[in-house]
Amino acid sequence: MNAAPLPRLIVIGAAKAATTWIARQLRTRPDVFMPGPEPHYFSRDFDQGEGWYRSLFADARPHQLVAEKSADYLAHPQAPARIAVLLPAVQLIAQLRNPVERAYSDYCMLFRRGTVDGDVARHLHRATASEPRFLDDGLYGQHIRRFLDHFPAEQLKIILHEDIKHDPAGVTADVLQTLGLPKSPDAAHIEARVNDGASPLVPLALRRLPSPIKRLVAPLRGNPMFEGARNLIARPVRYPPLPDDVRRYLFDFYQQDIEDLARILGRDLPGWTVPAMAA
Repeated sequence: MNAAPLPRLIVIGAAKAATTWIARQLRTRPDVFMPGPEPHYFSRDFDQGEGWYRSLFADARPHQLVAEKSADYLAHPQAPARIAVLLPAVQLIAQLRNPVERAYSDYCMLFRRGTVDGDVARHLHRATASEPRFLDDGLYGQHIRRFLDHFPAEQLKIILHEDIKHDPAGVTADVLQTLGLPKSPDAAHIEARVNDGASPLVPLALRRLPSPIKRLVAPLRGNPMFEGARNLIARPVRYPPLPDDVRRYLFDFYQQDIEDLARILGRDLPGWTVPAMAA
């Protein structure tokens, strides 16, 4: 029996920079196979072994381009070397977002899940951050250089979050061209938002129900009566705002790395180099 294929494309991050959006553009195509859950093989699940990793792609058909997305690869110190050993010719895609906005968005995601409190200043300061990733994951210049130590520049495609916002169809077409795939994007998927942090949630106490209860409730999802009841109690999440002094601190924290990234890209990043204060 032939071994399962390995990816020819990996979306490596960054987290909270629309990686789910680009994965959706690819996953909805019949000529691409990309498993739904993020494998995280070259980061936190490397001890699962190559056989486990290959098994994730066992259902790919011969004509399909095999791909995966794990948004933590970009910032993981060992991921570039691990990927290079197993997949030296793989195409990599990195999506980058203003690191200040990325840090705050990452914080909001965990606030939404109820795993961090409303003290934004504490969580987004180097000395007191509860999650090092809030700040560390936005050091793109440092992370990109680590990948370039193991891969030629032509194997690493870098997309900016602003470009996706301004021209999602153009970004999608450019990615398809890089991958040698036909340019037949679905406009409905291109414009769709994913990971919408504005969508209402049920109260935290219900989201923290024990797993056995969640498994019992899971089959009811999608049922009109169940969804109607859920909508009666779901409420929008009110996120703590990002104070101007914290924004200035983050800007100063990232300034040198942003300048390094601009040199790597050969492109100015004007929207990243001036802190936008609240009105």
